[in-house]
Amino acid sequence: MKVSGKHYRSIWQDEDGIVRIIDQTLLPHRFEIIELATLEGAAVAIETMQVRGAPCIGATAAYGMALAMKADSSNAGVDAAVARLGQTRPTAVNLRWALREMEATLCDLAPEHRATRAFTRAAEICDEDVETCHSIGVYGLGLIQGIAATKPGKVVNILTHCNAGWIATVDWGTALAPIYMAHDKGLKIHVWVDETRPRNQGAALTAWELGAHGVPHTIIVDNAGGHLMQRGEVDMCIVGTDRTTRSGDVANKIGTYLKALAAFDNSIPFYVALPHTTIDWHISDGTIIPIEEREPEEVTHLSGLHADGSVERVQISAPGSGAANPAFDVTPRRLISGLITERGVAAASEAGLLMLYPEHAHD
Repeated sequence: MKVSGKHYRSIWQDEDGIVRIIDQTLLPHRFEIIELATLEGAAVAIETMQVRGAPCIGATAAYGMALAMKADSSNAGVDAAVARLGQTRPTAVNLRWALREMEATLCDLAPEHRATRAFTRAAEICDEDVETCHSIGVYGLGLIQGIAATKPGKVVNILTHCNAGWIATVDWGTALAPIYMAHDKGLKIHVWVDETRPRNQGAALTAWELGAHGVPHTIIVDNAGGHLMQRGEVDMCIVGTDRTTRSGDVANKIGTYLKALAAFDNSIPFYVALPHTTIDWHISDGTIIPIEEREPEEVTHLSGLHADGSVERVQISAPGSGAANPAFDVTPRRLISGLITERGVAAASEAGLLMLYPEHAHD
């Protein structure tokens, strides 16, 4: 996708061999590119959410492994890098997938060849993610076109929660990829963007992305979604996911479950867009997915832009009050209309997923 007319990915290695990322913690007020030079730099970028979104986390972990091999390509160096990166974010399964991919790539190589091959494999993982997200967009576009056909000449209103756009992947995005394609094809669409407290990634990132691409959108408070559904102002919901069980349960940004309940109650299609790397074939019950608990300050404080262009962080809570901050919740498969993958749209069930991914039948 483009920023001010120039194409960017969320993470890339430039012609000088330097790994770079867009610092997502500064968006939408500042667009800054920073360098990842070490394993620790990559780990901190994931922990502090300079990069976030399950596929982008996986890609960053892959480059983190490559950076680690520059410093120590021994077996102990591989193990240490996997251990450090593996502890950065507990919920997104793409992180674990990428680390397994990198381990498998490096384990049979002589140490002197590991760094070069690691950078090559990290770049391949990024390219694969771009192709995967493009395919998700194509299949999701068909769903939007189907709804558009039922209301000729009228706007299709789509609600999304948090950010599952190109900045959360390497390019294109998951939930937003079909939206971009629909807009580019001239369909009349409008996106309701949940602000997504506590980090406001909808208001900051999704709105920034959609605005840069020219997609009509409106930011709403998280609790407005059900109201809009009741009034017939939402035609479909598309969200992303950080981990999907083999049975079709979905862990996504906190508040997704409530949106799914409201959509179900109002007979509104609720779709989840995901790459195969987000499916955890070893878990069938979504209630056992580890849910990350983040710092209370994300709830009690907010950052905002002053008229002079400066950004300030302020406390919004009553002094002395504690805050709980679960980052994700689990939406059970019974509330999900379908899973949009790079291989097609699957029913949210083990049978539905195995129809598209039969190679995982015995995982």
